[in-house]
Amino acid sequence: MIDWLRPELYDPVVEVGGQALPMAIKRHPTARRMTLRLAPDGREVRVTIPKWGRTREALEFARSRAEWLETQLAKVEQPQAPIPGSILTFRGEDLAVDWQQGHPRRVQREGERLLVGGPLEALPARLERWLKAEARELMAADLAEYCQRANVPTPNIALSGAQRRWGSCSTSGTVRINWRLVMAPDAVRRSVVAHEVAHLVHFDHSPAFHALLGDLFEGDLKAADRWLKRQGRSLYRHFG
Repeated sequence: MIDWLRPELYDPVVEVGGQALPMAIKRHPTARRMTLRLAPDGREVRVTIPKWGRTREALEFARSRAEWLETQLAKVEQPQAPIPGSILTFRGEDLAVDWQQGHPRRVQREGERLLVGGPLEALPARLERWLKAEARELMAADLAEYCQRANVPTPNIALSGAQRRWGSCSTSGTVRINWRLVMAPDAVRRSVVAHEVAHLVHFDHSPAFHALLGDLFEGDLKAADRWLKRQGRSLYRHFG
């Protein structure tokens, strides 16, 4: 059957451990064989194939390794909603959630604790709202600072809840930053904001883009990138 007549190839999925996981196919110009991996959050199967590869072959390749994918899926840490006594990371620091009925409902930081009251069942949502509010304030300040350095107007900023991207810059100029970065060390968060500001000038990853990014960001870009690769998934521990 001709591939384009097969509906399953439009949105390919792979059955893994009783779950239908979407499959993302990437054609790489230098790839000589197919490679397979599970997304860090376990929500997607990713296959890289040579540029001449066919979707049907990639799907068959992934399905033939369903048992291996199931083993990998079992290793994925599922988000656990924060409870009293949980440790949340904020700007790279570990803070203990101190919930008591008599505390004010509004989250307050006191040293190495986050004081919060109100109904216990609303605790995760209240902590998430607090983190997002802090994220918006910090990231807006980061954005304004880097735009001033780049001599470009400061665009609108929006918080992103993306599962696979830390930041993005649309052609309309809106910059989106993953709110979970408020939990990362400041240098890591700021490196992502600086990256997107550089895209306001160079909408690519050309040498000119990298040169500008190096001028804008005051820290160690390679160290920030390493942190995201090694520890980025930890930011999803409580808020998947």
